[in-house]
Amino acid sequence: MNRIGFIVSLALVSLALLSSMLFVVDQRQFGVIYSLAEIKEVVREPGLYFKLPPPFQDVKYLDKRLLTLDSNDSEPINTAEKQRLVIDWYLRWRITNPSEYIRALGVDEAAGASKLAQEVRNAFTEEIGKRTVRELISTKREELMSEVQREVLEKLKGRNWGIEVVDVRMTRADYVETITESVYRRMEAERKRVANELRSTGAAEGEKIRADADRQREVTVANAYRDAQKIKGEGDALAASTYAEAFGRDAQFAQFYRSLEAYKASFNKKGDVVVVDPSGSEFFKAFRGSVAPAPAPSKK
Repeated sequence: MNRIGFIVSLALVSLALLSSMLFVVDQRQFGVIYSLAEIKEVVREPGLYFKLPPPFQDVKYLDKRLLTLDSNDSEPINTAEKQRLVIDWYLRWRITNPSEYIRALGVDEAAGASKLAQEVRNAFTEEIGKRTVRELISTKREELMSEVQREVLEKLKGRNWGIEVVDVRMTRADYVETITESVYRRMEAERKRVANELRSTGAAEGEKIRADADRQREVTVANAYRDAQKIKGEGDALAASTYAEAFGRDAQFAQFYRSLEAYKASFNKKGDVVVVDPSGSEFFKAFRGSVAPAPAPSKK
């Protein structure tokens, strides 16, 4: 039994020792072998590898993929005309020399990202200070990002960080919140001014159109009234001429007709009351049948 226990214990120790000597490097990683706190070897190809057991050798891993670093700094930067802008940017980078990277920054990718962020921030501060807001937003935006990338690459060459910067992009450039609110208020005031001006112009044009329409209406009504009066006058004259001609033919009928017209004009309402003496009044002569015949026209 003691022999079996010894064999089992020996097998377990052997397995533990073997597992501590084996390590796997993923295709997305660098494997860095340390020997007594010094870099012994950098494994760049994926696969299964051997090393000495701890504490003689140890292994650390670094990401070999293309990494993205997004800005998280809200501190404004002054432009050439002293306008304060808050910018957002992102950086694409990778570790190319793990040995240099570890000696300069350690085995944590976050340390490299922090150092890179500071360098990119300094480069943006320098380049934005040379340009106006208009240039940053439209005319020289691409030029700005190219200059920032160039400056960052130059600084990295002098520091031997083992890092390659692939691309730098500015995603947003905006005024600080207080200035943004002021700009929005100015834009709103300008839009209101233009709207009020358009309303005033429209109201003036409306009044002008209405005044012209009223004038044309008055002229049209006046002309129509003039023509109507003219036609009415011509009709009255023709009617008078017709009446005169008809009455001239029969004077007694003419007098009778005038009496009837007078009665109709006097008693045009049911409630009208006239108190007269029909027997002695000339007004009711037609009712009494005593209309005098008109003298016959003299013949010459």
